[in-house]
Amino acid sequence: MLNMIWLGLILVGVAVAGATGRAAEVTDAAFSGGKLAIETAIGLAGTMALWMGIMKIAERSGLMEGLAALLRPVVGWLFPSVPRDHPAVGAMLMNISANMLGLGSAATPFGLKAMQELQELNPDKETASEAMCTFLALNTASITLVPGTVIALRATYGSVNPAETVAATLVASAVAGIFSIGLDWAVRMSLRARGR
Repeated sequence: MLNMIWLGLILVGVAVAGATGRAAEVTDAAFSGGKLAIETAIGLAGTMALWMGIMKIAERSGLMEGLAALLRPVVGWLFPSVPRDHPAVGAMLMNISANMLGLGSAATPFGLKAMQELQELNPDKETASEAMCTFLALNTASITLVPGTVIALRATYGSVNPAETVAATLVASAVAGIFSIGLDWAVRMSLRARGR
């Protein structure tokens, strides 16, 4: 469906450009946008390789497991319906830990695995369980201690201090996390009160 929307937008844009005599400007913009995308990707590659290397060291040194151990009581409180020894708990902990360390690409496989494991616990396979909704809300907010991708983008574009957004990112993501969990809890309580 989304592909059809993008295709429609492109076709309308090309038709309007042709009708208004601005096709050359659209072509120039497409080429300059493509050039900028390649320059950004190449610039990010080095910085992301550095951050991924640092995070791999953190993973091998046990930092991610340590962070997961610290988060285990919180996860038990947030997901009371998930047995403590279930594989979903480990996948959720690794996902949350990776997100906290700014490793969105490393967090994704853990998040997918967690959802698969939570689906196995789900009695109604056609509807997301409470644990799945809570995990999605928490994962979407993604409390971040080290915003590696943002730092990499800022460094690529020549920021004097690429890491200056760390404090703001931490505060914003913490507020988003607290809000999303609070909203999840409020909706859950409202649905329970209605008998759903």
